[in-house]
Amino acid sequence: MAEESKSLQYTPSWVIAAVCFVIVLASIFAERGLHKLGKFLRNTEQDALFEALQKLKEELMLLGFISLLLTVTQNTISRMCIPPHLAITMLPCKRETESSSHEKIYNQAINNRRHLLSATNSAERCAREGKVPLVSVEALHQLHIFIFVLAIVHVIFCVSTMILGGARIRQWKTWEESIRHLSKTVRDPQKHQHEHHFFHKFIKRHEKGYWRKSAVLSWLIAFFKQFYGSITKSDYIALRKGFIAEHCPHVLNFDFHEYMMRTLQIDFKRIVTISWYLWLFIVMFLLMNVEGWHSFFWLSFLPVILLLLVGAKLEHIITSLGHRVAEMPVPVEQARVKPSDEHFWLEKPAIVLDLIQFILFQNSFEIAFFFWIWSTYGFRSCIMEKVGYIVPRLIMGLVVQVLCSYSTLPLYALVSQMGTRFRKGMFGEDTEKAIGIWVGGVKGKRDQSENHGAHMDKLATESSHSEAQEMVIIGGTELSSVTQAPVS
Repeated sequence: MAEESKSLQYTPSWVIAAVCFVIVLASIFAERGLHKLGKFLRNTEQDALFEALQKLKEELMLLGFISLLLTVTQNTISRMCIPPHLAITMLPCKRETESSSHEKIYNQAINNRRHLLSATNSAERCAREGKVPLVSVEALHQLHIFIFVLAIVHVIFCVSTMILGGARIRQWKTWEESIRHLSKTVRDPQKHQHEHHFFHKFIKRHEKGYWRKSAVLSWLIAFFKQFYGSITKSDYIALRKGFIAEHCPHVLNFDFHEYMMRTLQIDFKRIVTISWYLWLFIVMFLLMNVEGWHSFFWLSFLPVILLLLVGAKLEHIITSLGHRVAEMPVPVEQARVKPSDEHFWLEKPAIVLDLIQFILFQNSFEIAFFFWIWSTYGFRSCIMEKVGYIVPRLIMGLVVQVLCSYSTLPLYALVSQMGTRFRKGMFGEDTEKAIGIWVGGVKGKRDQSENHGAHMDKLATESSHSEAQEMVIIGGTELSSVTQAPVS
C-alpha cells in the first residue's frame, strides 16, 4: 500500500496541477526570454551573436532529445542484466569487501527508495538468473542531471569568456579611433610619421637581442609574454597595417577593430557548440573514472597545458611576423607585415579555434563534474577524492577561465586575422549574401558560353568575386547597389 500511495493515481490532484503549472510557467519564461534576446540581437544588427543564439537553441533541443530518450528507455535499460563480475569491474569507488559486493549490488537495487520506476522487480528477476541489473534507475536519474549540469556550465563559461574577452578587446578601440582620426584630420606626412613610429617600435622589439636567432629562446619569451602585455599598441598597429595592405589596400580608413569583433562573434557560435567529438570525449572521461586512477585530477592538467601552448603559439606568430619584417631588404617606411597561413599549425588557422573550443569544454566538464558530485553525493564522497586532489583542480579551472578570457581569446581575435585569406565577417551578413548572388549570376551567364572552358570559367568567377569584394570595400556600397548592379 505504501508503494501505491506514491504513484500518480494516489497523488492529490492539486499537487499534480501545481507542479505542472510551475514547470510549464518556467519553461515558457525561458522560451520567451530567448525569443526576446533574439529580437534584440536582430534589431541591433548583431547577426553573428544571433546565429550563436540559434546554435544554443539547437544544443538545448539536443538536450531535450537526450532527456526524452533517457526517460523513455530507462525502464528497458534497468531491466537489462549482466554477470556479477562485470558489475564490480572499473568501479569509481572501492567496495569494503569483495565477498559482500554481490549482495550489496542486490540490496542497492532492491532498496532503491527513489521509485522513479519499479527497480525492485528488475533486481529480483536478474537475481533469479544469477545476474545483476546493468544500471539502477537512480544511477540513470543522476546521469540525466549531470548532462544538464554540464550543458549549463558550458554555456555559462563560454558566455563569460566571451564577455570578459570582448571587454579586453574593446580596450583596443581607442587605438583604432586614434589611427582613423589621424587619417581624417592630419595631413599625410604627419599621419605616416605617427604610424612609422609605432611600426619601428614593433620591428625594434622583435629584432633586438640574441633570442631573435634562437628558436628555443623565442618560444620561451613567447610563452611568458602571454601573461603580461600580450598585445601592445605597436603590435596592433603593425598587424592592422599588414592586414589592410594585404586585403583592402585602397581603404585606408578601414575599421579593423569592428571587423575583428564581428569575426569573433562568428567564432563564438563555434565555441559554444558541443560537437559530436566533444560528446565522445565525455564518454571517454566517464570511462576513465576508476578508483585509484585519479583520472580527473590528471585530466585537469590537459586544458591548462593546451591553453598555454595555444597562447605561446599566438605570441610566437607575432614574433615571427616581426622577424620577417626586420629581415626585409627595404626601408622601414615600405616594410609591412605579410599575413600567411604558414605561421599556423598545418597552415590552418582554424585549428587554434578548435583547440580553444576543446579547452573551454574540458574546463566546463571539470567544474560541472565537481559541482554535480558535490550536490549529489557530498563533499566527502569517494568519487570526490581527497582535498589534495580537489583544490588543484579548482585552481587550474579558475586559471584556465581567467587566462583564456583576458589573454588567449584577445590574442586569437587579433592573430587569427594574419592568415592568407580574410575571414568571414569582412562584410555584413546581407552584403555577403548579395556578393554570393552577384557572383552566382556572373558564373551562370558565363557557363552558358560554349567558348569558355572549365578552367577559364573558374578563373573568371574568382576574378568576379574579388572585384565584388573590392567594390564593396572601397565604396562602402549598400546592399541595394550591389544587388541591382548590372552583370555584363
